[in-house]
Amino acid sequence: MIDLTPIVNAVIVLLGAVITAFLVPWIKRKTTEAQRNELTAWVEIAVKAAEQIIKGTKLGQERKEWVLAYLRQRGYDLDDAETAAQIEALIEAFVQGLKHGD
Repeated sequence: MIDLTPIVNAVIVLLGAVITAFLVPWIKRKTTEAQRNELTAWVEIAVKAAEQIIKGTKLGQERKEWVLAYLRQRGYDLDDAETAAQIEALIEAFVQGLKHGD
């Protein structure tokens, strides 16, 4: 059996570099610091809650839908492409953090 761990680790590092180099500066240009902090806090809360509420494996899409519904209830416009892109990036970042114990 082939050990894919180095490849997976390389992809995670590459994803982190892309988010840091391109997505974070773009998000900062589009929002105020207070808006970013609030959005980040709500996404983190929603991701952690979804992990606790929806138990089981291979349920990532269901958890993501729960997070998006939660954010809609909080008043975030997910039909806006820029906001949706920001939220997608934050969700992925928090999910990766949970997977790696950050």
